[in-house]
Amino acid sequence: MDPLEKRNSEFENEDPVSGRKGAGPEGGDGPGGGKEDPFEPLEDQLLAARSLLIKSAVAVALWFILIFFTVEWWFSFVSKGFEIVVMGPFEVIRFYVRTSAAISLGLSVPFILYFLWQYVQKVMGLRGVNVSVLRGMVPLMIGLFFIGLVFGYFVVHPVSYYFLIQMGEENFDVLVTADEYMSFLLMSSIPMGLVFQLPMVVLFLNHIELLDSALMVKARKYSYFALIVLTALIAPPDLFSHLIVLAPMIVLYEISIHIVKRKEKKEARSEGRE
Repeated sequence: MDPLEKRNSEFENEDPVSGRKGAGPEGGDGPGGGKEDPFEPLEDQLLAARSLLIKSAVAVALWFILIFFTVEWWFSFVSKGFEIVVMGPFEVIRFYVRTSAAISLGLSVPFILYFLWQYVQKVMGLRGVNVSVLRGMVPLMIGLFFIGLVFGYFVVHPVSYYFLIQMGEENFDVLVTADEYMSFLLMSSIPMGLVFQLPMVVLFLNHIELLDSALMVKARKYSYFALIVLTALIAPPDLFSHLIVLAPMIVLYEISIHIVKRKEKKEARSEGRE
């Protein structure tokens, strides 16, 4: 081909705006080329994660400010009338900050779960995964979390606290500082909110076909052993508290098996109709 004719042919295939070759309908980078930026899904996921972190941090910060400046309203609810002392002025500030942070984090859980649902919906949507079943899990997760908190606050904490204090008073003069009291309260209440998420975790694993009722029944004794180990990690350090925490965990496991069985039967009937 003549050099001049070759140059004219290249000019005809050149995009007048970008100056790139092959940018027209038949080119790889033009609107009709069908070639997508391979990093675009990753960028969208990073932006969604950034939005999740920012909105969650704002929710926690707003609750923290509100709770910290209303300490006289909630202090009696947290202390439950127990005699606690502080060892200096810095411990007062540490107690208020730590308690406000814990309460604000707990009250922010519904908002964080909602923001997390938005993030999962966007990310899974980018990957073409059906997440409609997860929509109904968010209210249940919130409800189970607060049920676990209530169980820890009204059952695990007072029973364990009285048991340990009475055991200590047999040989010692017990003096409980505000910092130690708050540590014990958090350790005996917040983990229960997470433990009560067991049915939701099982349903999610069943939804992605990693777990079924037959496997749960077959591995029941190993699961009980795992629950005992988990109880030893999250429960207050006495046998009586371990039994109180372990009992609802076993009940939740059995309820999870029942829920999964019902879900599998429902899916089997739906497939039979089709």
